[in-house]
Amino acid sequence: MRSLVLLLASLTLSGCMTVSDMAEGTRYQMSDAGLLDHSDTRRTASIRIQPDSFVFIAQGAFVPPGSAYPRPNVVAEEAFNGFVEYFPMVRRARKPEGLEQAMSEARAAGAHYLLYCRFAAADDRIGNADEWTDQQALDRVGLDSGVIQIMLIETSTQYLIDTARIRSRGGLLTFHDNKPEDLIARPLAQYARGLLGMGDQ
Repeated sequence: MRSLVLLLASLTLSGCMTVSDMAEGTRYQMSDAGLLDHSDTRRTASIRIQPDSFVFIAQGAFVPPGSAYPRPNVVAEEAFNGFVEYFPMVRRARKPEGLEQAMSEARAAGAHYLLYCRFAAADDRIGNADEWTDQQALDRVGLDSGVIQIMLIETSTQYLIDTARIRSRGGLLTFHDNKPEDLIARPLAQYARGLLGMGDQ
């Protein structure tokens, strides 16, 4: 009788969640436990912008301290890939630029907002045999991590309407052959959804 009650309770509770919700919950728990890639986004404002807004994306020329050297303009490229799915009018700078240059280019393009981002920190750990051959340091084996800083600026007033800090780290099951720049696509797409007021999907 007791097992029948437990079976009925579990069937009732399983009817409350869809399979995709259970899969997303499992992915979140595994990333939080360190098995999969994990990111944490901290925004200063919970502002939303219109879906028809024209967003110009640029990356600063700042190179993060340390031995990691992410490819130039990688944050702008990944942000563009994440934003283009949700905003029909998106453009990005072809190369890293200073803030003033990016602002003038965004205004010349007629953009409503400038999304200015940079890699603030990157730690590229040993994740494959080639990297081990190059470095041969046991303390360098492990999970990659990185920090991205984002500013969302209104081009007409040059008013800073939002800033965000995205901290990401690799997972035990996904660290092979990864670089810090491989960890930023998902959180940047989540940031784009957050600007529209959409939850994680």
